[in-house]
Amino acid sequence: MACPSPPRPGHRRLGVLPLAAALLATLATLGSGAACTQERVKIGFTGPLSGGAALYGRNVVNGLEMAIREVNAAGLEVGGKKYRMELVALDDRYAPADAAINARRLVQQHQTPAVFVPHSGGVYALQAFNEQEKFIVMAYSSTPKITGTGNKLTIRIPPTFNTYIEPFTHYQMQRFGKRVGLLPGDHEYAKNWAQLFAPAWERAGGTVVSNNPMSYNRSTDFYSGVSRVLAERPDVLFVGGPSEPTALVVRQARELGFKGGFLLMDQVKIDEMAKITGGLAPLEGSIGVLPVSYDERVGPRRFVQAYHRAYGADKDPTAESSYNYTLVHALAAAMKLAGSTRDAAAIRAKIGEALAQLPETINAGNLQGVDSAGDTVTNPLAAAVEGGKIKRLSLPGLTKGSP
Repeated sequence: MACPSPPRPGHRRLGVLPLAAALLATLATLGSGAACTQERVKIGFTGPLSGGAALYGRNVVNGLEMAIREVNAAGLEVGGKKYRMELVALDDRYAPADAAINARRLVQQHQTPAVFVPHSGGVYALQAFNEQEKFIVMAYSSTPKITGTGNKLTIRIPPTFNTYIEPFTHYQMQRFGKRVGLLPGDHEYAKNWAQLFAPAWERAGGTVVSNNPMSYNRSTDFYSGVSRVLAERPDVLFVGGPSEPTALVVRQARELGFKGGFLLMDQVKIDEMAKITGGLAPLEGSIGVLPVSYDERVGPRRFVQAYHRAYGADKDPTAESSYNYTLVHALAAAMKLAGSTRDAAAIRAKIGEALAQLPETINAGNLQGVDSAGDTVTNPLAAAVEGGKIKRLSLPGLTKGSP
């Protein structure tokens, strides 16, 4: 909405007395004070805010909103002008077609230079036209091929999931055995994970005894699918999707008598799962990414404290909260370096430099920069549930056999 303008000197509005006109002019001037010295730059989000993945989408939005509040509190000045950053968040129910519709609305109606999207199907849908419509796809998905397309206006935010495959495989084979049953979600990201994981497991000397994808986003009863896989007597179950339905899969596997380990895709958060499974005991033998609240590095530790202040001491942040939070700060810094809030190509070109310059206290994802393909550069950590506790693990150490 445009800022109101006071009446011109000597101008009298129809039907308004001089005294009233003067009062209106004064109120208009007061109402247009600090807010009207700032222009607005809107940042877009399309992701699941309803359905089985709603918590996952809300975690992303929490990180975005938290960073935007901090950017505005610190002041955003680009090219000599002051800006106020705003988030426009739209629900796509995890559907790529809806993500594409939302992105067009965000760019055409709200002039967003960047759109955050936290699922690979949505990322691919946006990449079909983002270069033509000149906006940056801020892709929160660990699928490796997202940046293999050569799209010059894409940033892939988290590390690729193939970072985890070898060390997670080594850990589970050493602890439980070489027979794995696949119970992934049926969404695009889970399909990509399974396609790379299964041959890697076999190359390591293991056997894939069954493969039964399930709809994690539309179902809460997984007994038949879990039973089918357990009938093949796996030592390890490969599971993954949003944390809440994944926890239901794990719980139902335990209720059906499964005693082995769980290899968790990186979308899954162990601490969130524990709220559904009734604690860490049912998750014994699981390996996945390290929960943010267990990360002792400066950026993540400070982020957890700030997140608790913002959303409550009982609300622990997730990796998607922290990584997307970091990229909003980087996006604001990149706008300053580029001297523009609208030139997507110029802003995209400065995101790596902006990440490298971020103060440690707001670098919640511990990101060092962006490589030539558009992937962020970082050093992720893993975690396993051992003896009813979350144990921090080094990925290189897992591969070498000494976590």
